[in-house]
Amino acid sequence: MHYSSLETCLVDLERNGHLVRIKEETDPFLEMAAIHLRVHEAGGPALLFENVKGSKFRAASNIFGTVERSRFIFRSTFQLVQQLIELKNDPIKAIKHPIKNLRTGLAALKALPLRNPLQKPVLHETIQVADLPLIHHWPMDGGAFVTLPQVYTEDADQPGIMKSNLGMYRIQLTGNEYELNKEIGLHYQLHRGIGIHQTKANAKGLPLKVSCFVGGPPSHTLSAVMPLPEGITELTFAGVLGGRRFRYTYEDGFAISTDTDFVITGEVYPGENKPEGPFGDHLGYYSLQHPFPLMKVHKVYARKNAIWPFTVVGRPPQEDTSFGALIHELTGNAIPQEIPGVKEVHAVDAAGVHPLLLAIGSERYTPYLQNKQPAEILTIANHILGTGQLSLAKFLFITADDVGSLSTHHVEEFMKYVLERINWERDVHFYTNTTIDTLDYSGTGLNSGSKVVFAAYGEVQRTLCTSVPGIFKELKHFENPVLAMPGVIALKAPAFTSYNKAREELHVLTEQLLPHIDELKSSPLIILCDDATFTGATLNNYLWVSYTRCNPAKDIYGVGAFVEDKHWGCRGSLIIDARIKPHHAPPVEKVPEIEKKIDRLFDKGGSLYGILK
Repeated sequence: MHYSSLETCLVDLERNGHLVRIKEETDPFLEMAAIHLRVHEAGGPALLFENVKGSKFRAASNIFGTVERSRFIFRSTFQLVQQLIELKNDPIKAIKHPIKNLRTGLAALKALPLRNPLQKPVLHETIQVADLPLIHHWPMDGGAFVTLPQVYTEDADQPGIMKSNLGMYRIQLTGNEYELNKEIGLHYQLHRGIGIHQTKANAKGLPLKVSCFVGGPPSHTLSAVMPLPEGITELTFAGVLGGRRFRYTYEDGFAISTDTDFVITGEVYPGENKPEGPFGDHLGYYSLQHPFPLMKVHKVYARKNAIWPFTVVGRPPQEDTSFGALIHELTGNAIPQEIPGVKEVHAVDAAGVHPLLLAIGSERYTPYLQNKQPAEILTIANHILGTGQLSLAKFLFITADDVGSLSTHHVEEFMKYVLERINWERDVHFYTNTTIDTLDYSGTGLNSGSKVVFAAYGEVQRTLCTSVPGIFKELKHFENPVLAMPGVIALKAPAFTSYNKAREELHVLTEQLLPHIDELKSSPLIILCDDATFTGATLNNYLWVSYTRCNPAKDIYGVGAFVEDKHWGCRGSLIIDARIKPHHAPPVEKVPEIEKKIDRLFDKGGSLYGILK
């Protein structure tokens, strides 16, 4: 089914049992987000809030809450898009099977955006920012945010729809120093197309014209997060995925999507910033307040009976997890085609996506040698860390699988494979004083920190422990050893105070462990943490704590550590200090009073209107 609007999609979801209407008045301050989170955690339906306190507009959430529902939404075009991407990667297939691929070629015609012949946009009214559902998601958020925006900009050197960029960069509508209805905040991170557009506009001394679309066909929303190559506009992808050409017009020099529900237009002037944030983000922590571009509002438009879509991000998995899974299914072999030798990559959602990347490469450099050790995968690792958003990875675990039975998506199995083979004396490669993800506060400053590559290949070197070795129960000053997964021990350490103190503490720990290197062979990885019971309780807890709270160059230690020719290694277990540090952002947490308040919508079994089971 091809949707011409968000409402046609929601009606279809309701008809097929995928949507529930909430008719009671709901408060956009924390309450709507809390309802969304509880329903999403239960794997529940999409939600349509029909009575939003303080706004005449309805709001919808959890639209993409499960991968199954996302597939259902795009059921008419999903396979065609997969085929198009496959043909792009291997165009010879189109020549070999022209009849078979005819339908795919016809579908591609939807890629060309269609300018609406009307002089005025097909939108019902001009409103103000204050009229919108101003949803405040987490208690420490700096104000109300747009969490499913489609931010449109054009290239100042090559203006027009075909060189445009559509990205999902969060928008702060209220709070901080923003003048209500006249100013909003525009936050974007490293490796984003909008940054290139702003740089070009700045060079010409021109304001960057920005159009923020909210709503419209669901293909528009998904397209805004698609990792497309530079120079290919997301609007072409939206047309193919939605089975409907992207329709647009211009007013006052601003591009207007004529299928969307809301449009906020405005300008970003060179050098004009204001504090943006805090905001509870997808790593499970607050991104803190920093200066980001100020957007001066020109006009705000709404279609008749417009619906405001939103999501809530926090510690994964959340709704954006479905985006990632869907993108992976659609793109298939795109990354292996782009990076020679790569077989698979997987950004681990449970660790906040960018902090942890797993990869399988090839080892073809020295097939004539019996001794197997990392070679080609080191070259591949450099290529990965220089490619688009993959370059934001902080921990990269990479190996080669000669048999072809390993998958990066089976995270525990993959990590066991690496830990069984890794040689900490040889296989640890740091990138110091480099850029990291804007949302990652484990580093030394905004966008600043370090990375590490763990590259393991060869024969099995150890059998991983499946219970806690006795030496960990005899340690002084370090308590409650817990098996997080085979070969990985979570260990409670004193609360972190400073890096000078941490080095002293780690010296005490490694001196206790050094005489027991042989016994430690089965436990190659130790995680120092604030709560070992929590860290070891689930695989997701281990992944979240270990890789979001560590700046590799500062927080990795080792038993029997050494530096030789600028190369760091250790003869015994590697230690990750994953304690919370004073400079870290606080984690997002639910508010008990709000949780109690929304109980009115749920029965004693936790069911919303008898729908959730």
